Amino acid sequence: MNNIKRTAVLAVITLLAAAGGTLVARAAAQPANDAKQTALLKRLFPAATAFSPKGGDPPHYKAFSGDPRAQTLLGLAYWTTELEPFERAYDGPIKILVGMDTKGMLTGVIVTEHHEPYGDFSVDRPEFAAQFRGKSIRDAFKVGADIDAVSRATISVTSASRAVRNSSRRVARQLLAPPEPAK
Repeated sequence: MNNIKRTAVLAVITLLAAAGGTLVARAAAQPANDAKQTALLKRLFPAATAFSPKGGDPPHYKAFSGDPRAQTLLGLAYWTTELEPFERAYDGPIKILVGMDTKGMLTGVIVTEHHEPYGDFSVDRPEFAAQFRGKSIRDAFKVGADIDAVSRATISVTSASRAVRNSSRRVARQLLAPPEPAK
């Protein structure tokens, strides 16, 4: 009788473990993008017809165009604060959503959160974000050279530029195919 009880207990434990694993896997899956997130992604990829939920390592979204049966990858989007969490501006992190095409060219940046102590005059200005559109991740991203300071807030501008550069290069290194050698 003891063997029957042990077998029954082992069977129950096995079933519970399998069910628990399924629940954990479902909880770990990323939910679909909400309307606000989709609107931000659409600003970075206006031609996109679909976006994946955030996932992968490093965490990113994929932008697709075309028919759902034959989609083409347009590029990737990612949050600098998830990839460069220790990059700080004058008064804390600057949360930036970055879009990059499959060739390593930035499609744009959107600053969604920052905490400037003396008002909004640096990274939230449209001129700051606009200068990244069409920029290659191979560029220097050096304030005063290929990045305009836009204002006197050089600590925040430098930090934000570094966060965009470093996170973009990390995503490209891990997720994009290297460029073809010149012929």
